[in-house]
Amino acid sequence: MARPVARKRERVRDYLVELVETRPQGTAIPSERTLCALLSVSRPTLRSAVDELVSSGLLVREHGRGMFVARDKVTQELLGEQVPLAAPKAEGDWSSRVLELVRIPAGARIGRKLELSPGAEITYVARLRLVDGMPIALEQLHIPVAVAPDLSTVDFERPGLHVALRRRGVVVREAVQSIEPTVTDETESELLGVPLLTPALLFDRRTTDADGRAVEYARSIYRGDRYRIVSRLSLA
Repeated sequence: MARPVARKRERVRDYLVELVETRPQGTAIPSERTLCALLSVSRPTLRSAVDELVSSGLLVREHGRGMFVARDKVTQELLGEQVPLAAPKAEGDWSSRVLELVRIPAGARIGRKLELSPGAEITYVARLRLVDGMPIALEQLHIPVAVAPDLSTVDFERPGLHVALRRRGVVVREAVQSIEPTVTDETESELLGVPLLTPALLFDRRTTDADGRAVEYARSIYRGDRYRIVSRLSLA
């Protein structure tokens, strides 16, 4: 019995993928009842296929409203170590909304990241990154006050932190960044507008200046359904 059920599910999935590929982003697809009748399948079989496409970011399920074709993922190209920090630019119109900006002691963990004593003062910033007006990432930034003592909310919106640092004579030279899978917690889910435990990407970045001094430590959560990374490889 397993194989016929699997074939039904594959047929349903293929039909839904065809709907996604032929309809504009944000367009509603037929209801579960309509699709079950149209495809002559049970609701569990249909939901299994829908759940797969929701998890892969092709469909969006909105409680009380139905299912919709998801927006295309924002694509960021990952290049080699010789590429400037400003490149490559990800797709879309990026903007930021500052949620919090305070001065606090670095503490033991952040102090180690920035090579500071736990009592050294840092500027802590939480900001929401948006693409074309939609939330895509939640960032937590930590900058030593000694590096830039007069940072304000404006510096973390347009044109961005690295430009703000350069205007203050701080030239960023290198960033070491790790990327790993994670899921969103309650706060992240609420701010990003996604269900609890949605798959996401965790970015952990430490930036240094031309003298090798740590000038920024950042921790960012990017929506897995709206963001992807591609890598260009040379096989010569």
